[in-house]
This record gives sequence, C-alpha cells and structure tokens, in this order.
Amino acid sequence: MRHPLVMGNWKLNGSTHMVNELITGLRQELSSVTGCDVAIAPPALYLSQAKQALAGSRIALGAQDVDVNLSGAFTGETSATMLKDIGAEYIIIGHSERRTYHQESDEFIAKKFAILKQQGLIPVLCIGETEQENEAGQTESVCARQIDAVLNILGVEAFQNAVIAYEPVWAIGTGKSATPAQAQAVHKFIRDHIAQKDTAIAQQVIIQYGGSVNADNAAELFAQPDIDGALVGGASLKANTFAVIVKAAATAKKA
Repeated sequence: MRHPLVMGNWKLNGSTHMVNELITGLRQELSSVTGCDVAIAPPALYLSQAKQALAGSRIALGAQDVDVNLSGAFTGETSATMLKDIGAEYIIIGHSERRTYHQESDEFIAKKFAILKQQGLIPVLCIGETEQENEAGQTESVCARQIDAVLNILGVEAFQNAVIAYEPVWAIGTGKSATPAQAQAVHKFIRDHIAQKDTAIAQQVIIQYGGSVNADNAAELFAQPDIDGALVGGASLKANTFAVIVKAAATAKKA
C-alpha cells in the first residue's frame, strides 16, 4: 500500500513571522493525523527557521529547488549537500515555473534528479502539459518525454524512493483543476509508463496531483486509485485549509 504525501509549496511567500505562525498552526491542526506523509517547502532563506519550528513534529522539511553543482562559483544557488545539511528531505524539481521562467530543460532537470539521488534526498519531479499541449491532445506524450529524460539517464531504479507530481500547467494558480477522472487517467498513464520498465517500482512510486488543489476538491481527487496525495500551492499558506487536504489524503483508501 502506497503512503500518500501532501506537500506544501510556499513559492515566493514568507517572513520570519509568517513561518512561525503557519508552522505553529500546522502543528496544532495535524497533531493527531496519521496515514499521510506531510512536508512543506518554504523559500530557501527560511529553511533553517522552519526546521527549528518543525522539531518534534511529523512534518518533514522540503525545498523548492536545487542546483546541479555541489559547490563552487555559482552565485545565488543552493546545493544538495546544503539542503541535506539543513535537514531537508523532499526537493521539488522541474516545476513549471522553473521550466518557464528559467528555461530549464528536461535534461537539466534530470541532472538535478541525479544529484538528489546521489545525496540520498527525495526528488519531487514535477511534470505536466501546457493548455495548448492539452488542447492538442499531447498530455501523454509530454509527460512521457519528461519522465523519459530521467529514465534514459538513470534507469527505472531511480524512481525508487522518489515522487512524481503531475501538475497540468493550465491548472497551476488559475483556479482551474482537472476533474478527478481526468487526473486519474493521466496518473494511470504515468504509472503504466513506468511499469513498462519495472512493474514493482511503478506500483510503489508516489504520484501526486498538483494544480489548484483545495479543501473542496481534495477528497474526490484522493479517492482515485492512482492519485497519492498532492503538491499544494496557495492552499498550503493557510494552516486550516492545508490541514483539510492532508486529512482527506489520510482517510483515502489505496490499493
């Protein structure tokens, strides 16, 4: 049985006050919740503060990105060794905002995946199609291409102890969301695509949904057999809303 993961991506939001207040609220809301792994990814500047605030809780620390280099003259970057040192576990890579605003290619993201695995960290690989690609019927081919960038370099074994987050770009921060049936169809395709290489790994890999997940649609999404939690954006910035999503994942039945 796969253990769902709900992860909050805070994006470019935060302050010292907000970090303490939000984590305090999350600890209160989630103190008795089991059956779902939970992580948050604050901006890099607040990782150390967040780690201290999370001490003794079940909430894991994540990060929003990583560099492909471990050290050196790379101003402004954060390495996998630094993230490991600070106590981060789940590292988001390939988010559509990184692909779009920073022109990160599938191959570059695969290098990030490799460096995280090398350091014993858990990659959260974001994949998904744009609205234009969706309308052109290219959803499956886009997702396959983005997964294959990792498969071709590292092999299917790399997806042991890794997470995939299917995030249709047209649904991120727009208020739009794929229907549960639409999301399930893509999640099943992703799992089946990996199963072509290794059925056992495909069955254990966590595949999250992301894209305007909120308190209203979470339960119906998590009821789908191949949706293993969510990567949550805006709704992760309010403790009570995020808690509803986590609780929905914790109570969902998975095969």
